[in-house]
Amino acid sequence: MPFDKRAVLRVMAAYYAATAAWPLLDMRSFERVTGPKTDRWLVDTVAALILADALALAVGTRARRPSAETLVLAVADALAFIAVDVVFVAKRRIAPIYLADAAAELSLLLALAAAP
Repeated sequence: MPFDKRAVLRVMAAYYAATAAWPLLDMRSFERVTGPKTDRWLVDTVAALILADALALAVGTRARRPSAETLVLAVADALAFIAVDVVFVAKRRIAPIYLADAAAELSLLLALAAAP
C-alpha cells in the first residue's frame, strides 16, 4: 500500500529535523561533507528555520487530512531547497553534495504528489 500524504509529511519532517540538527550539533562534520562555511551564524539561522518548518510539518500531520497550509509549506519548502541547491551548485557557490539534497527533496515532492 502506498504512503498517504501524512506519512510522506512525517518523513519530510524527520528529514528536515535531521538535516537541520546536524550543523547545530556537529559543525565540523557538517563542513567536512558540505565544505567550509564563512558565516556559521547563517548556517545556524537557516538550521533553526528548517527545524521550525519540520515542527510545523509534524504538527500538521496530526489531523486526519493535512491542511492546505501544511501541504503548501511542504511543497514550498521542497521547491525552495531544490532551487537553491541546483542554482548555487551550478554557480559553484556550494559543493555538489547539495545535489543529493535536491534529489531527496524531489523524491519527497513526487511522493507527496502521488500520495492519496
